[in-house]
Amino acid sequence: MALATKVGGFDVLCSNIELDNFDEMEKSSKSIAKKLNSVYYDLDNDDTSHLYIVGSVGRKTAIKGSSDLDILFDLPSDTYKKFDAYESNGQSALLQEVKKFLQERYPKTDISGDGQVVVIEFSRYTVELVPGFKQADGRFKYPDTNNGGSWKYTDPLSEQDACQESDNNSNGIYFDFCHILRKWKNEQGFKFGGLLIDTLVHDHFEDNEFYKDSSIDDYFDILKNLFSYLSEQDKERTYWYALGSNQQVLNSGNGAFVDEASDVLEKIDVAEQEDNVSATLQEILGTEYPVEQRVLEKAAFATRSFDHTEQFIQNLFPVDIRYSLSIDCEVKQNGFRDKMLSTILRDRQILKHNKQLKFFISETDCPEPYDIYWKVRNVGPVAESKNCIRGQIEKTNLHTHREHTDFQGSHYVECYLVKNNICVARAHISVPIGVA
Repeated sequence: MALATKVGGFDVLCSNIELDNFDEMEKSSKSIAKKLNSVYYDLDNDDTSHLYIVGSVGRKTAIKGSSDLDILFDLPSDTYKKFDAYESNGQSALLQEVKKFLQERYPKTDISGDGQVVVIEFSRYTVELVPGFKQADGRFKYPDTNNGGSWKYTDPLSEQDACQESDNNSNGIYFDFCHILRKWKNEQGFKFGGLLIDTLVHDHFEDNEFYKDSSIDDYFDILKNLFSYLSEQDKERTYWYALGSNQQVLNSGNGAFVDEASDVLEKIDVAEQEDNVSATLQEILGTEYPVEQRVLEKAAFATRSFDHTEQFIQNLFPVDIRYSLSIDCEVKQNGFRDKMLSTILRDRQILKHNKQLKFFISETDCPEPYDIYWKVRNVGPVAESKNCIRGQIEKTNLHTHREHTDFQGSHYVECYLVKNNICVARAHISVPIGVA
């Protein structure tokens, strides 16, 4: 595919979103390995053997703010025989045993064991440990406590090898675009699984000879091509086959990435016509992407005198969107029938003055507990002239937030769910207010 458009800033973006706490994660992994090696192998000072960092961190596709560290510990075959001999749910008993040993190492840390993992809640990230048994073919057998207990298989090492091979074939470009899509997902606030991201980037790159003759100057065109590829996927599809392992990767986000990619392509098309690409890319990818100096100078020249009070969630918490979140708003005014803001937006209408607004969380799959934050941003010359742009992020822990329409402008409201000091879900809704 021919590449021609040159848009800069991607080198800065990729540098800004690199995983920044791997050393801390590796330290935790070694501490866990040392404890489990001592218990299961009588190796008192071995902090590396039998432990594998897997997931996005292991595949080298995680970015700054990543909240999960997935690790797999290879247990002795005698341990498998012991728990496989249980009459009922030896898988659960295995998880509880591993949990007990880790509680000895971390007595003041929240640790739970259920489903398929032992979860260790550290302050900046969560460790999900899978106790497994390495097979002759390189796969791992691991416990699943659901439905009475069973053994399942996973093949993370093949996935890691496939990611590395893709990056090698693309001369280092593959990892960058796995990172960029994660930043896009976090910035726009929709659910898009890490392994699915890595798989779809791989499949697109494979279709395009891994962009092996491309460079950083071609990233804008590659990104548009990639968004086009995502927008063409079937959002109703149940699963894809993972790179390397060919395991089924479920469509856990209900294909939200398909519509989001279509929206991005429309924004980029408008931006190219209006010569406003860098500002649009920052809107799509976050403040880690730099806006061109000429755009900044133009904005500074046009800025009126008002207090810049806006806050950004990424400056308050690491952002790693792992759950879906939707918000809506009841629109009320005495003497008029109540309406939903989503309906008003769908019909491309605008709000008038003197409306009462009740924003609320309409849907989320994020398990409690979590903290709820709201942000109200007033946009436009009226808000600026009244020095009332707002934009502060406030913790309320309320599922609803009340406002009313004051003055004209394309305002918006955002909601964030923060769990273990990490923003794991976010939602945005526009509030277009017209003249009275």
